[in-house]
Amino acid sequence: MKKNQFKAFLSALLFFVGVGMYAQSVSGTVTSEDGPLPGATVVVKGTANGTTTDFDGNFTIAASADAILEVSFVGFTTQEVAVGGQDQITITLATDNELEEVVVTGYGSQRQKEITSAVVKVDAEDFNKGNINDASQLLQGKVAGLQVYNRGGDPNAAATIRLRGISTVGANAQPLVVIDGVIGASLANVDPSDIESINVLKDGSAAAIYGSRGSSGVILVTTKSGKEGKVQFNYNGQLGVTSALNTVDIMTAQEFVAAGGTDLGSDTDWVDEVTRQALTTIHNFSAAGGHGDTSYRISANFRDVEGVLISSDFQQFNTRLNFTTKALNDKLTINFNSALTKREQNNGSSESMKYAVLYNPTAPIYGVDSPYQFASEQFGGYFETLGLFDSYNPVSIANQQINKGDKTEVNYSVNLNYKVSDAITVNGNFANQVSKYSNKLYNPTTLLRGGNATSPLRKGLAEFYDQTYSFKLAELYGNYNANFGNTKLVLTAGYSFQQQNFEDHFTSLGDFPDNSLDYINAVEYSQDLLNAGLIGANSNKSPDDRIIAFFGRANVTIDDAIFINASIRREGSTKLGADEQWGIFPAIGVGVDLNKYLNTGADKFKVRVGYGVTGALPGPNGLSQQIRNFTYDGGQGGGSSSPSRDANPTLKWEEKAETNLGIEYRKGKWDATLDLYTRDISDFILERTVDVTLYPTGRRFENAGKLNTKGVELALNYEVNDMYTTGLVLSSYSTTLDEYVLDAEMRANLGAPGQNATAVVRVKQGEEIGQIWGPVFEGVSGGNPVFADINGDGQVIAAQDKALDDNVDMQELGNGIPDLELGWTNQIAFGDWTINAFFRGAFGHSLVNTFRAFYEPRLSTQGSYNFVNTELAQDGLTTARFSSLYVEKADFFKLDNLTVTRNFDMSNSDAFDSIQVSLNAQNPLVFTSYTGLDPEPALIDIGEDGRGADVLSPGLDRRNSYFASRSFTLGVNIKF
Repeated sequence: MKKNQFKAFLSALLFFVGVGMYAQSVSGTVTSEDGPLPGATVVVKGTANGTTTDFDGNFTIAASADAILEVSFVGFTTQEVAVGGQDQITITLATDNELEEVVVTGYGSQRQKEITSAVVKVDAEDFNKGNINDASQLLQGKVAGLQVYNRGGDPNAAATIRLRGISTVGANAQPLVVIDGVIGASLANVDPSDIESINVLKDGSAAAIYGSRGSSGVILVTTKSGKEGKVQFNYNGQLGVTSALNTVDIMTAQEFVAAGGTDLGSDTDWVDEVTRQALTTIHNFSAAGGHGDTSYRISANFRDVEGVLISSDFQQFNTRLNFTTKALNDKLTINFNSALTKREQNNGSSESMKYAVLYNPTAPIYGVDSPYQFASEQFGGYFETLGLFDSYNPVSIANQQINKGDKTEVNYSVNLNYKVSDAITVNGNFANQVSKYSNKLYNPTTLLRGGNATSPLRKGLAEFYDQTYSFKLAELYGNYNANFGNTKLVLTAGYSFQQQNFEDHFTSLGDFPDNSLDYINAVEYSQDLLNAGLIGANSNKSPDDRIIAFFGRANVTIDDAIFINASIRREGSTKLGADEQWGIFPAIGVGVDLNKYLNTGADKFKVRVGYGVTGALPGPNGLSQQIRNFTYDGGQGGGSSSPSRDANPTLKWEEKAETNLGIEYRKGKWDATLDLYTRDISDFILERTVDVTLYPTGRRFENAGKLNTKGVELALNYEVNDMYTTGLVLSSYSTTLDEYVLDAEMRANLGAPGQNATAVVRVKQGEEIGQIWGPVFEGVSGGNPVFADINGDGQVIAAQDKALDDNVDMQELGNGIPDLELGWTNQIAFGDWTINAFFRGAFGHSLVNTFRAFYEPRLSTQGSYNFVNTELAQDGLTTARFSSLYVEKADFFKLDNLTVTRNFDMSNSDAFDSIQVSLNAQNPLVFTSYTGLDPEPALIDIGEDGRGADVLSPGLDRRNSYFASRSFTLGVNIKF
């Protein structure tokens, strides 16, 4: 035997002798709460000696008496077990709910347990169900601190979305939307049926990686994709019926006449005439599959949705393609996404609803053969009450006005992920989105409202509007992953280029010979009327709006229990002043899994704290630049220009700095998350009056103002038993105006008739946002309201134009922002049946009921306007004047969404994989004392003309509001 052979033989002999002396055969079983775990890995710690469990979870391994076994299985917490001389061991692994729960956080993802900021993931199974036509409605009430309100349910109106309240007083008050990694994508361009999950980045430390566009929070949408295997076809169809849930309490024709109203001889329910039982049909088709390294999903969605107003509806087609493949020896992963949305809509006119409330209930719809009609043919056969202010036939408006919109959105994106090594990956993200919208409004010569049928200067009106928006994105970033002992490090660094362009055109035309003219030909007819001033035209085209950014982030995990995340973004924007185009947005977060060190007995006990700075850009371009007016010289071949607004080269970002403290706890069937936060928003971008000795025009945009918001959010989940689970989300916040350009001001005028100068919301430094302000109603005297002497000086000063005086007899009458908002989810499963009941509520907010403020007093001059007839009406009051009488608590609690689902067993079917049938009800039960149209908070004031967006004036239920609705939907889902 050779020397080397002898050494090898001796080593082997000594090894087997040692094993025989110190090792023993250890057998055991690996199980979970649900039974044995086949395929679990059992390894003697510190060695390569290992095995896996068989089908029954059993294993046998050689191990010394003092060895430690490491037992692991995907989806369960790894466990270490000392052999301790045992020859038979039973090991029960606990489910690790976070082990495979990966959450997208922007330019990457993290395990749930490693996240140090306020991030919430909502999966498709938890979305709101039923007649959902806007992706934002999927989240309504599901995320603490996220407010989604679509007051009245106009099918063509976008929802108001707020995350933790007011984040800016200017543009971009809605959260940033990111779809499959594409920044600034449109929620309108993704069908709700195509969404797999939505992650909400709530606090500053999570959103700071997006810089200036993340100030209002971030909503990350992940769409459905294909998987390897056979092609899976899916059809989802819905048929829904929607009706008006609530209308304004008004008098019948008989009550109106008895109250002294002018009797025109008919009996018309105007609300009934302009509303309907609206139908909705939805068809969604998809095909998904994959083979090898390639997977795909393609979908087509058709929606035909009617509104409860007879002239409002839309038809929409949407298609989406998700394609993934690999190349270059599987090192390069290519993801391609594209979507097309085509929508045609009839916008209708909410004025039809307004006039249905106030129009004389004894007036006939049509004027033919009516003794009260003055010229029926002149008004298209509709009855009109001539000579009265703000009095128009609502059916005439709904049927004669044409208000059509067409929208086309196309986007595509390519994400390239190249694996340089096990530690380094490089990502490229490229996207393009184009959105085109056009609107045509036509008021014929026979329409009194808007058509000016009685005007000698103009008969009829045609308005044409079109806009084009484009967005380009190019990003390149890399990731580096490394492990150093018990420390894991992930580094991310990259570059982002974004460019937006906007262009629009507007033309208005009038004075048509008769109503036989097709409004599409109005331009040709009206060309010769330019000098008469009956044509109006304007257009806008933005310069290239660019954002360039460099960003970096470090994620550190120590001992699988201490988590540190830090990021920084340096960003420049062409929208800002030449001297302030660049800003820096840092963030840091720290989290600790206390359960690992304190042995609390809980399944999870994590504390995290985060701080982040984000920014906000102005909406329009060029606010930092000088604006000049051009004056035409009246045909002499020239003109002159003069400055109308001064430049400001130091105009910079609005800035938000936010601190968030979070506690996450789970034990047994309980799961709870608590977040406390405070945020400071500063340097509002506002146009203000300035010193004319320094700035000749006296006007320019400057940074001024500061808001502070403090809030608390709580999410609770409890698994009552195998059949019933329940969850509750609660949120509350308040916002204080710390600094402003004015010490105080009154906002939100009520409007005509008679209350044009009546502003009802007070904005004052040092006080909360949302104060509804006015005199306190005490009674009636001689038909006039009697107000309280609040300061006790023996005289009542309650004139609205003196609302800001120190000695005024006015006070806060309510606040437009809720004190508490909640969402309560309940899911019951038994056999093939599932019941989902979702409740939602808001408490502590008030609304100004403007219908009551104008039309509830029994005005002696109001003989041809209907009276609002609520239980709050005051006998003898004949003067309309704003006070606490018209400010109502709008607390509500509703069964927001109820879905009953039945799954049918298709295991014996060759044609179908599964069939599911569901019945859904939205708004079936609403509990509130509010007498107006909709008790949901009005977070912005849209103004009496419907064109405003004042975030500092919440709490007004305007007369142009859309009627609230209730719907019932039958759905079927088939997979084959």
